[in-house]
Amino acid sequence: MFRLQGSKVLAVSMTGDAVKAKNGSMVAYDGQMAFKKMSGGGEGLRGMVTRRLTGEQMEVMEVRGQGTCWFADRASEINLVQLHGDKLYVESSNLLCTDAGLRTGTTFTGLRGGATGNGLFTTTVEGTGQAAIMSDGPAVVLRVTPQYPLNVDPGAYIAHQGNLQQHFQSGVTFRTLMGEGGGEAFQIRFEGDGLVYVQPSERNTIGGDV
Repeated sequence: MFRLQGSKVLAVSMTGDAVKAKNGSMVAYDGQMAFKKMSGGGEGLRGMVTRRLTGEQMEVMEVRGQGTCWFADRASEINLVQLHGDKLYVESSNLLCTDAGLRTGTTFTGLRGGATGNGLFTTTVEGTGQAAIMSDGPAVVLRVTPQYPLNVDPGAYIAHQGNLQQHFQSGVTFRTLMGEGGGEAFQIRFEGDGLVYVQPSERNTIGGDV
C-alpha cells in the first residue's frame, strides 16, 4: 500500500509483495527487504531494444519483502496515481515507484519529445495498481474534456492519462516575437477526455524562449 508522509516521502507497506522504484530512491526501511537492480523501458528482449532506440534509460530496482520502505528523490513533490486497467504516460525522470504488477514500456509521442529534449518517446505504465510520480514543486492536475482542450508548455509537462490525443504545435506568434507574448516557442495540445499533470517549474527545452 502506498501512502505519502508529507509531500516528499513515499511510504510503501509490503507483506511479501514487491514494488519497482527508481534506482537509489530508497531512503529507509524496516523489516526484511531484498533489492534487485532492473532496467526500465519494458521487460525482456523487446524492452532492451526499445531502450537502445529511444534513449529512455530508466534505472529501476525491485524491492520485495516484509515491512515498510520509504522512497524519495531530490526533495521532489510526490503524487499518487491509481490505475484501473488504464495507461499512464509519464516522463521517465518523473516516475518514482509503481506496483510490481504494473507493466512499463515506452511509446512514440511525436515531436513533443524533441521539444523537451527527452527524445521522441515517453514511458508508459499500464494495468491495475498504484504509481507515484514526481514533480519540481506541487503538481497541478488539469482536466481535459472534448469541450475544453488544453495547451501545455513542454517544460512543465509531467504525465497524462485517459482518452487523450496530443499534438505538437508552435506557439510562436507576432506578439511573441515582439516580446509581448508568453515566450513559449512550442506547446502540446491535448484533446479528448482525461487528466494532465503539470509542474510549476519548467525544464529547459530546445525551443526555449523566443
